[in-house]
Amino acid sequence: MVPSAPFPDQARTLGALLRAPYRKLAERLYAGLAAGGFPEIRPAHSAVFRHIAPEGSRLTDLAEQAELTKQSMAYLVGYLEEHGYVSLHPDPNDGRAKQVRLTRRGQAFIAALLKASAAVEDGLAAALGATKLKQLRDLLEQADAALADDQLG
Repeated sequence: MVPSAPFPDQARTLGALLRAPYRKLAERLYAGLAAGGFPEIRPAHSAVFRHIAPEGSRLTDLAEQAELTKQSMAYLVGYLEEHGYVSLHPDPNDGRAKQVRLTRRGQAFIAALLKASAAVEDGLAAALGATKLKQLRDLLEQADAALADDQLG
């Protein structure tokens, strides 16, 4: 019989254990956001929203930060521009480059996303207990720092 889950998920690697709840969190968030007036947004668009600076970002910088090709980022940005979430402007420092900026709708989406994320976190606090959720957050912060600082040896 062929296993129904990829090997990392079967082995319950740390990566799989981090991915599984994130996937479920994203499903809840994006379903709620769609119902709340943002039906065009998909999890893939987080590559733009997660990296865009408040003053705007160059398309090439967004692609680099999201670890996507420039063409893939241009596709995502084009879709978001078409739906009114971002606008493109000449980069003030380089006329050949384009700067991506959030529109009012894009800013409203970010605000709704943060609110929805807080609501999911409140639900987790109710399910796990506030102390356990705080411990989880602390451990994730420590793991991030350890991996960033190369404390693993």
